[in-house]
Amino acid sequence: MSLDVLSPLRRRLQLTFSGQTEGIPEWELALAEGDDAGYFPPDSLTWRVNGGMTPLMGGIRALLTQALHPGVLAGVVDHSHYREDPLGRLAGTIRWIYTVTYGDTGAAERACAYVRRLHEAVVGEYVDGRGVRQTYAANAPELAEWVHIAFADAFLGSYEYIRGPLPVAEADAYVAEWARAGELMGVPEPPRSVSALRERMGEYDDGASLAGGPRVDDVVGFLRRPPLDPMLVPGHRLLFAAAVDSMSDRHLELLGLRRASVGPLRLPVRPAAQATLAVVGRTLGSTGPSEAAARRRLTRLGVL
Repeated sequence: MSLDVLSPLRRRLQLTFSGQTEGIPEWELALAEGDDAGYFPPDSLTWRVNGGMTPLMGGIRALLTQALHPGVLAGVVDHSHYREDPLGRLAGTIRWIYTVTYGDTGAAERACAYVRRLHEAVVGEYVDGRGVRQTYAANAPELAEWVHIAFADAFLGSYEYIRGPLPVAEADAYVAEWARAGELMGVPEPPRSVSALRERMGEYDDGASLAGGPRVDDVVGFLRRPPLDPMLVPGHRLLFAAAVDSMSDRHLELLGLRRASVGPLRLPVRPAAQATLAVVGRTLGSTGPSEAAARRRLTRLGVL
């Protein structure tokens, strides 16, 4: 498949992820600046799992998982403009993830401090899984932790769904490395192994911390059919199905979702998602601009 044929798709993908069809956003170019190697070296599991194309699926799964906490969901619904400007919200999330992953320590800390400042105004009330009215604050440790572990679980789970399971030691290394991002976002004791991550997620599912319901249904419907460019819709539907296919039965129950099937037969979602991400990777290139900028900084510093 020639790059000329893929040019229209590339422009639409760039607009979706960065808000511009040509050139590289300034914040990505700025990752070449800085005075240290950052929190995660090039041979880290963080670069491997957070890089490439699997985060496109991981992002969908993370948002679905985050929506299961009524406090997190209330903050999104009450304070964000995800319906009016979904691509802007997506671009902001991508910027945070890649800055923390690839930036120097100063850039990573500034990115997290910026998000935490935005979250200072995200306060209100919600009804928990037992029907009790609670107050929430986006920077509260419980909510910050759920967002963090949802990201870690979704990005690792999506990587293994598409690329194959990692050895236990490498999967644990990713969770331990990415715990640093949790700490920067105000999580006191983020999990540092896959078993600890699973245990902590299970503790939230006590009948009160996680819940489904009409608000969740509304967000699920939006994530299933966001207002994307028509050229991107088929790929998004496949990645949404893959995200659902990769999730636990319990979370799907709360979300009111089922794995793709025809009668009793499960549909082969994984190969279709792998092919979709391969096309996206071919379109955008094997090394993204964030990683390329980070490599320029590391070369300048003598790390590479």
